[in-house]
Amino acid sequence: MGCKAQLSPTFYDSTCPNALTVIRTSIRTAVSRQRRMAALLTRLHFHDCFLQGCDASILLNDTPTTERTTFSNVGVGGYEVIDSAKSGVENICPGIVSCADILAVAARDASVAVGGPSWSVGLGRRDSTAAYPSQADSDLPRADQDLQSLISDFEVKGLSERDMVALSGAHTIGQSRCVAFRGRIHGNGSDIDANFATTRRRNCPLTRGEGDDNMAPLDLVTPNSFDNNYFRNLVQRRGLLQSDQVLFNGGSSDRIVLEYSNSPSRFASDFAAAMVRMGEIDPRTGANGVIRTICSAAN
Repeated sequence: MGCKAQLSPTFYDSTCPNALTVIRTSIRTAVSRQRRMAALLTRLHFHDCFLQGCDASILLNDTPTTERTTFSNVGVGGYEVIDSAKSGVENICPGIVSCADILAVAARDASVAVGGPSWSVGLGRRDSTAAYPSQADSDLPRADQDLQSLISDFEVKGLSERDMVALSGAHTIGQSRCVAFRGRIHGNGSDIDANFATTRRRNCPLTRGEGDDNMAPLDLVTPNSFDNNYFRNLVQRRGLLQSDQVLFNGGSSDRIVLEYSNSPSRFASDFAAAMVRMGEIDPRTGANGVIRTICSAAN
């Protein structure tokens, strides 16, 4: 927790005062072209922070040591948007702004671009020179997890159950692949609305290998807008992933889901606070990291 004091929203004010403007313009452009990009950038930051802290290790693309090709990171995207933002910043301030900080700022700007909350991003992270592919599938949450394992996984990172539920609300935007929710929609469980399951089966056959990469929105009501419909869906047993619906299935998190389903403003404020805390997971600062000039290379 002592690392928090080392991050500051004003970190680049004197060394690269226009950095945040350049990043914001780049993210706005990308999201305006493809609304789903907001979800991809949020997930990219999340998947980075959950492996050895927010150090841009997920961006490294040196095979065979990259995290990008691990099972847990299949479907993660937005790398080219971060590369573009980094290029823009390097043009005005070479070697100053870290890729890890660009990831953190991009997640905030992506939220704003689709009507979500804003927050003050602490800056001053440095980048790792190595990736951690062996830890990706053990440290990153899975679509089939139960509530207690999710709570435990987030607690290990210093995040509370409320943080976990709020961050899960990022699924108010974005999509998921059939392979991640096939078991839920074909399982005939009591925790899924029958009509919802029938609708989703049309584009996601039971047989493995058929339609594995077919996509469905995580929020079937407003898939491209940041709002609290994700939580309203859960109350109606219309969560797409098993790890979504376990948040509202008779467990300790039910009360938080109900709270967010009734109060968009409370969800937005808790989401912003949780994103700040997530962005402060084990940051590299000072001599513990480097400033990579190309985000995909350890250079």
